[in-house]
Amino acid sequence: QVQLVESGGGLGQAGGSLRISCAASGRTSRIYAMGWFRQAPGKERESVATINWSDGNTYYADSVKGRFTISREHAKNTVHLQMNSLNPEAPAFYYCAARETLGSRVFRWGVEADFDSWGQGTQVAVSS
Repeated sequence: QVQLVESGGGLGQAGGSLRISCAASGRTSRIYAMGWFRQAPGKERESVATINWSDGNTYYADSVKGRFTISREHAKNTVHLQMNSLNPEAPAFYYCAARETLGSRVFRWGVEADFDSWGQGTQVAVSS
């Protein structure tokens, strides 16, 4: 199994930037893709961005396209989410997720059920 630990959350300013990271450990050789999801109080968890671990292809939710960038560092088994042009909004927890070996299972970009491992989350808030 893959273990995930997020870092870098905190308070940002509207229009500003924040970067959060997720370090993977354990069976990292099995990682097929990694993604970021977020959940605000009283709302369902939603996909933010996903990256294919080997070829770097990415997927973004419409709400963050052009503002957020997901990237990976193979040497450090780490995925980053660079968040620019932050919108003022309620605090949300950002969760890192990993999909392990594709195998015969389908993988749908940004679909929560298709990920195998989850981090504990890191909180991000944006002040106006």
